[in-house]
Amino acid sequence: MNQLIVRENREIRISGRFPRIARLEGDGFEFLTDPEPLIQSLRKSDAKPDLFTFMQKLPDTEPKFSYPMEWDNYAALKITTFDEWWMKTLGFKARNKAKQAQKKGVELREVPFSNELVRGIWEVYNECPVRQGRRFTHFGKTLEQVYEDESTFLERAIFIGAYLGPQLIGFIKMIVDETGTQCGTMNIISMISQRDKAPTNALVAQAVKSCADRGIQYFVYSQFAYGKKAKSSITDFKERNGMVQIDVPRYYVPLTPFGKLAWQLQLHRKLTDRVVPEPVLAKARELRADWYARKFNLSKEAL
Repeated sequence: MNQLIVRENREIRISGRFPRIARLEGDGFEFLTDPEPLIQSLRKSDAKPDLFTFMQKLPDTEPKFSYPMEWDNYAALKITTFDEWWMKTLGFKARNKAKQAQKKGVELREVPFSNELVRGIWEVYNECPVRQGRRFTHFGKTLEQVYEDESTFLERAIFIGAYLGPQLIGFIKMIVDETGTQCGTMNIISMISQRDKAPTNALVAQAVKSCADRGIQYFVYSQFAYGKKAKSSITDFKERNGMVQIDVPRYYVPLTPFGKLAWQLQLHRKLTDRVVPEPVLAKARELRADWYARKFNLSKEAL
């Protein structure tokens, strides 16, 4: 169950049933310097969420508030200059991959949000029904749905396209936080059929350059660790591009008596994360990927 409400001029997404958890619609891209007015407003809301969760932004890694919390994390890169990242931080393999894209004719450029960009993104999304061993949620969406998805936070969004001639073969959408110090990836994806040109590596390089040019201090590529999940190919990719795990507080503020109980019983976490050992989950992910490969007649490289 999902519900979108507005409180204190903030869009709030409420999801789940037991408990109902509220978070900023831009969670991970928007941050609170004074959360108390919003918390009090949510307690009075007719939507009656049980918990409100939010996280701190970089570089604040020490808890600033006294609310119940646990540690979350970013896959983050601290930026000084692009040249320093390129020459000193970026791994040799990732640097060669980024160069490879240029040698094979891939052009990287910032692009405005437009119908043309949306059509290109739609074509990328609908290339393959499976990504990273699971069903790809954007596959099969209409142009109108993709337009709605990508039109969020446009006042603070940066779109970078990877082009092979006139064709968009990959893109990244980044959101700059309200203070202009942290920039996070909302989407980054490239065509599987064009992997030999390493467009994703080139997109990351251009993203770091775009951040450095704007004086943005931190480039964030989502999380580094997801629950109990062990290292994966995407984690290796982030490491090769110079990103590290930075732990930050994530707060869970009880808004109802049930919310307080839910926090104590850790009901805000997925059931699988609470009771299933990681080796079992890893095997389940492997079996799922194999099943999708057979169902859609895909090679392991396509996953």
